[in-house]
Amino acid sequence: MLLQGWRKEIIRPECRPEAEALHYIVHLDEDISEVLPYLNAVLGGFQYMKEPPCVSFRIHGKLIAVHPRKICINALRDEVEGDKITEWLKQEINSAWERRSEITPQFEGAPKPKVIEILKLLPKTNCGQCGQPTCMVFATQAAEGGKGSEACPPLGAESREKLDAYLGRFKFD
Repeated sequence: MLLQGWRKEIIRPECRPEAEALHYIVHLDEDISEVLPYLNAVLGGFQYMKEPPCVSFRIHGKLIAVHPRKICINALRDEVEGDKITEWLKQEINSAWERRSEITPQFEGAPKPKVIEILKLLPKTNCGQCGQPTCMVFATQAAEGGKGSEACPPLGAESREKLDAYLGRFKFD
């Protein structure tokens, strides 16, 4: 077993004290650097950095960054949710470590949609019907998985199909 213990730190965003969400930092007792490329391969990290080592995931609507000695989880409802995600990650980390001989380590993040390719498929009217001030803002949100073709009312059927096909090539959680 690679990961055994940790200490958690719960943070409320200072810039928005009225915010309901919590941020969680889990300080690890062990250095888990060596498992990061295996964890990336198993869970499909959307970003992987070699130096300093870190893999980030979008899972269950949360952004999770796993570093050698800490794990950061954003936008939690409460401490119970943070504990559940931490326990799940502990199992995933230890499982990936135990099965590392069967896993091809992945040293790159998952491919990401390109904002400019999404923008090419939009009407480029900056009409605001999607709730965004410009099509560029919409394209940026679509590239991050926050908007889909259905959120753009003036998008024609053919363009909608093309945008869905393009975005469908990428993993969003």
